[in-house]
Amino acid sequence: MARRNGKAVAPGQESLPVQPVERPILCSPYEEPRDHWIYDKETGAASRAGTRRPASYWYKTERTGSAQLTLTGLAEEERDDLPLVNALREDVRKWREAGYPGSTNVTRDLLRHWWRADRARRLFFCQLEAVETVIYLAEICVPGRRDKRRNYQLSHEDLARLLNGERPSFSPPGQEFFPRLIDPAPEPAMTALRRLACKMATGSGKTVVMSMVIAWAFCNRGQNPATALFPNGVLICCPNLTVKERLQVLRPERPDNYYEAFDIVPLKYRPLMQSGKVLVTNWHRFQPESEHVEGGKSYAVVNKGPETPEVFARRVLGDLYERLPILVLNDEGHHCWRPAPATEELTGEEKKALEEEAVEARVWLDGLDRINNCTANPAAHPGISWCVDLSATPFYLKGSGHPEGRPFPWIVSDFGLVDAIESGIVKIPRLPVLDTTGRPDPKYFKLWKAINENLEPGERLPGKSGRPKPEVVYREAEGALQQIASQWKERWEQMQAATPGQERVPPVLILVCDNTDIAEIFYRKISGETEVETVTEAEVAEVLGEEEENGNGSGNGRSGKAKGGKRKTRTVYGKGAIFPELFSNTPEQKRTIRIDTKLLAEAESDDPKKKKQDAAEELRQVVATVGKPGQPGEHVRCVVSVSMLTEGWDANNVTHILGIRAFGSQLLCEQVVGRGLRRMDYVPDPNTGLLTEEYVDVYGIPFSVIPFKGRPVKAPAPDDRPKNHVRALPERKAMEMRFPVVEGYAFALRKNLIRCDIDRLEPLIIEPNREPTATFVRPTVGYQEGSPAMHVTPFQFVEQDRQEYYRETHLQTIEFQIARMIVDQLTGAAGPPLDRRRRVLALQSRHQLFPQVFRYVDEYVRRKVDFQNCHPCELGLEKYVQRMVERLRDGIVPDDSEGEAPLQPILNRYKPIGTTAEVDFKTTRPCHATVKSHIDQVVLDNLVWEASAAFRLEASSAVSFYARNDHLGLTIPYEYMGIDHAYEPDFLVRLANGVTVVLEIKGFEDDQTKAKHNAAKRWVEAVNNWGQLGCWAFHVCRNPQLLEKELDYLVRELPATV
Repeated sequence: MARRNGKAVAPGQESLPVQPVERPILCSPYEEPRDHWIYDKETGAASRAGTRRPASYWYKTERTGSAQLTLTGLAEEERDDLPLVNALREDVRKWREAGYPGSTNVTRDLLRHWWRADRARRLFFCQLEAVETVIYLAEICVPGRRDKRRNYQLSHEDLARLLNGERPSFSPPGQEFFPRLIDPAPEPAMTALRRLACKMATGSGKTVVMSMVIAWAFCNRGQNPATALFPNGVLICCPNLTVKERLQVLRPERPDNYYEAFDIVPLKYRPLMQSGKVLVTNWHRFQPESEHVEGGKSYAVVNKGPETPEVFARRVLGDLYERLPILVLNDEGHHCWRPAPATEELTGEEKKALEEEAVEARVWLDGLDRINNCTANPAAHPGISWCVDLSATPFYLKGSGHPEGRPFPWIVSDFGLVDAIESGIVKIPRLPVLDTTGRPDPKYFKLWKAINENLEPGERLPGKSGRPKPEVVYREAEGALQQIASQWKERWEQMQAATPGQERVPPVLILVCDNTDIAEIFYRKISGETEVETVTEAEVAEVLGEEEENGNGSGNGRSGKAKGGKRKTRTVYGKGAIFPELFSNTPEQKRTIRIDTKLLAEAESDDPKKKKQDAAEELRQVVATVGKPGQPGEHVRCVVSVSMLTEGWDANNVTHILGIRAFGSQLLCEQVVGRGLRRMDYVPDPNTGLLTEEYVDVYGIPFSVIPFKGRPVKAPAPDDRPKNHVRALPERKAMEMRFPVVEGYAFALRKNLIRCDIDRLEPLIIEPNREPTATFVRPTVGYQEGSPAMHVTPFQFVEQDRQEYYRETHLQTIEFQIARMIVDQLTGAAGPPLDRRRRVLALQSRHQLFPQVFRYVDEYVRRKVDFQNCHPCELGLEKYVQRMVERLRDGIVPDDSEGEAPLQPILNRYKPIGTTAEVDFKTTRPCHATVKSHIDQVVLDNLVWEASAAFRLEASSAVSFYARNDHLGLTIPYEYMGIDHAYEPDFLVRLANGVTVVLEIKGFEDDQTKAKHNAAKRWVEAVNNWGQLGCWAFHVCRNPQLLEKELDYLVRELPATV
């Protein structure tokens, strides 16, 4: 009987799979994880740990971390920790909680902006932590810089060792591998590359992280042009043309750039982005240029000799060369590795695959080495300040000379596939848990093993590998294919039965095969396509003539060839073996595609020396647009691939994956499946705050420790019905609503004359229930538990209050302080330093503005501040001062009646106008169909308030049409307690008189809500002054039952023109 960990194990149960969990998603994607699943390898049972998972990895042959055989709190074998990552997690957390000490004002502003919970597109915690870690190391932990870090895990000494490539104190001696932050060059005379790696699961938003790092560099450099600490040039390297095309959004000058689309850069810093330049390229551009090339053409008489690093850098970087040192971002950086002497034996196919990877790695890294060493003194002034890798799997490959699965030593941030599943960022794999055979692990769980177990010698290919013949693989895997295809058909039928308001994008089945021959036979069986040789009339006549000459002889065998000897073939479209009505191809529609790796690589190379075939480019376009309506890949339902999906695959409609290949490690399982787990919907459940579960059924990929949902093979389909598909309807174009995308306001004063309508401003309420005005104290004796008020003592209470503060402070002094702060903000005195001319003008403006502002401050205090029977000097508390400054500042506008230019909105430079026509998203939230809206459904976050309001809007004769502000992009900027926020009103309503109302449905109002409403009024005034999109108004409805009456009133009272 076999034994595991010293205990007897029943025959056949040596490799029990872990058990499924009922609720794989444990954590919010927007907060640091506080829980994770752990698995007992003896029982396969899962339990919750109650803490964040330590950074770790799977090792196969050699441990490289610092942990013992198993991690504390984990019952998982063959895992080891990443000590540098775990230390940095702790340090970055302390740095964050302390308010980012040591960072520049720009860095702090950016980080606070990214952490805002009211962002229209909230950032994932894994994105924030990755960026924080890079900034912490590149800005705070600068060698030789004195800082105030105390009791941090990563000491100054260890940081110096990491940057010198030496073993840090936390790495056990005797191991060949240890963390470091440099990648030593192959030649001792060359300067090593400083590298950082962020491990981020596919689908967790690496492109957004790159935009954040670039924004940090460019905004800081723009504010401090003299420093080289922050690069103003960024080189982005990627593996292929598809990724290169998608990463163009990282160029600040592009209209569709991420910095504005994802609100990465606050409005006040956006001009600083123009101080930098981004170049996006792929590794093919790093190929050395021939010695005989001049001006892009080759000449036999030209012999320039090998390119020097400087010549190479100038050719590759172009204008970016003048911005050295630059920052390098390696997208899919696991392709960029330095080989070591190989020690393990590989099969012929493995050697061929490795050679292709090795060429890419060698060219990529050699190019970066050359750029890093292109300056006159690379040791003191390298060409690259930092090289940051972003990858889901920053590990060494089999045959690289490093142990398979060994992590890159410069990994500093880790948020892998398992973490992403537990945070709901990716789909949840649903694996077989039992079948009718009764075996401990279902056959389709370890399909490749089951295929190989009972083969006869004649069913294997000759040679050392002894792999099964392709037709045998199909025979043995056909049952699994039929079964998972049946599950796919079930999902397809759900889509077809979807209501008009639900998604109808076809689900996609992916087959990942062991080699091209196996992929070919599965493709032919599923698609029904075959290639047959063509025979021309001339060839028929030729053969018949030969037959007559030779009697009825055999002929000379030339019948299937053209005169040149090359076979001519044509494609025949027949019926496939698997649901032919769904998967079979036709001349008009490709429902099943095979990713030809060689053909695709040719199209992806973007090498100007290679001429792309039309077929290769066509395949690339199809693969790049799977699941996208109106694109070449919209009809694809099945993808047959070899090894794994290529980088650039970003389809989010994958529902089923079948693995028909060997899986020698958990790393390989992650690499193969990870690109098929992109989510469709990112809206959290309003009750739990967690993202809702999305699934992908996976056969044949034997994950050992991953949170997955079980699905017995004969069980009915679980609840993964189609989502509601909310979108604008072209046939309702007449109901389109357009709005300005306002990012700020132009406040240009020529005569320094202002006005402020105090009546329109929200009131300010002093809150003695939140900020006590007196405290009662008494002495305590002995040890006490619980609240001091619970205990009886012989001492009397003593009242302590702010009477002395009241005696020393005058209300007029507070009003003066508030007026001065408002004037400073209006004149720019609170902003960046001004030149001499602007300083003189600002001083003159302050003298003219102060008496006007003070008059409005005094009026506001008298009429709009509710002191709640408190002493008036309570207003001097900072929180009340700040609120009043913000409220009055936003209520003050130029006095256009005295000749001042009216307040104008500052619109987004690249997208000045938003529209309902762009609304298109999917959600699991309840929806209600519309009649009076360009958008086909209203999402009901609150079944009482939103549902009631939508009903009233539909029923009201005062409403021409309306739109729910969900994924619409209408946000109103405002400031509260010194922090920038974005307010999203509930509805846009076009009244019968042509006025557009920004409508808010609100019950309870706190002070921040009042700040939102104040900002909305300012937004409306500026937009009306602009006057390009009609007349606008703002209205708050505090009871949806009264909404119809309120709308009728608005139609009567509001003017139709400004």
